[in-house]
Amino acid sequence: MLKSYRDLKVWDKAYEVSLSVYRLTRDFPATERYGLVNQMRRAAVSVPSNIAEGYGRGSTQEYIRSLRIAFGSNSELETQVMLSRDLKFLKPAAADELLQGISEVELMLKALMKRLKNRASR
Repeated sequence: MLKSYRDLKVWDKAYEVSLSVYRLTRDFPATERYGLVNQMRRAAVSVPSNIAEGYGRGSTQEYIRSLRIAFGSNSELETQVMLSRDLKFLKPAAADELLQGISEVELMLKALMKRLKNRASR
């Protein structure tokens, strides 16, 4: 039985990705501090934050809504990582590792939303 959102594997993975984004964006050009760095960090933090918020909501529908927001932020982050790689702000290996984590979060979010939808339709 889950005692907290922190027990969710998807939250844990999304949190790990967020930490990686913060660490990796430290080395971006100063000109990107208020551009791409800010956008990436906001998107990265939004994923585990919305998972946590949804978990704390009172209804399954609100939880699913928060997970959809997390899913959108995760997709946004994926685009930003690809852009950062192509602009040479991220090394290919670092970008690939981040993209792998983002992909894992995507799959986990899809599975959780499906499980919640199935439970709600019973």
